[in-house]
Amino acid sequence: MQFLVIEGNIGAGKTTLANKLANEYNAKLIVEQFADNPFLPKFYKNQDRYSFPLELSFLADRYNQIKNEVFNLDLFHSFLIADYYFAKSAIFAQNTLKEDEYRLFRQIFDIVFESMPKPDLYVYLHADTEKLISNIKKRGRDYEQEITPDYLEKIKNGYFHFFKQITSFPMLIIDVNNIDFVNNNDHYQLLKEAVFKTEYKLGINRMLLQ
Repeated sequence: MQFLVIEGNIGAGKTTLANKLANEYNAKLIVEQFADNPFLPKFYKNQDRYSFPLELSFLADRYNQIKNEVFNLDLFHSFLIADYYFAKSAIFAQNTLKEDEYRLFRQIFDIVFESMPKPDLYVYLHADTEKLISNIKKRGRDYEQEITPDYLEKIKNGYFHFFKQITSFPMLIIDVNNIDFVNNNDHYQLLKEAVFKTEYKLGINRMLLQ
């Protein structure tokens, strides 16, 4: 495996898992630099006004980061792990932009997407909205406290719509509602084995861990 993606809705634990795996396997970690985006706090307070500049800035940031990191694997790491995939831009934009804004955004996205590297395995951590809200509250980021269950549901539906379109690489959807891989090492080992010990077919694969 050369390129592993760990995805999930807001609060699913994707960055935590990506960090744990990267540390254990000496993988090069690509973490989305969302906290540096000046539009993000403004977006959570006023989505209508700031959604378009937010999504355009994320599109540019993700393109530049993946282009610079994935195509320049150094000799000191065995493979790459990213806590997001470039398609995330279209998933979020579809749920936040107005129809005319999304059409323009999608034109730009489609031009860029074809040149992006495809992951050897795409892992999606699925958690129910109630668990996501609980995790968001626990980590206590001020700008995330405005996130509503309805918004998280829309993002989930956007991911699921995206999954149905992919046939060029394997996608593993793991239900993590009944495990705590952050604080329980046995649960982490189960999750790790699911990622590395099984060959998956192209398209959607599903797994329930408990």
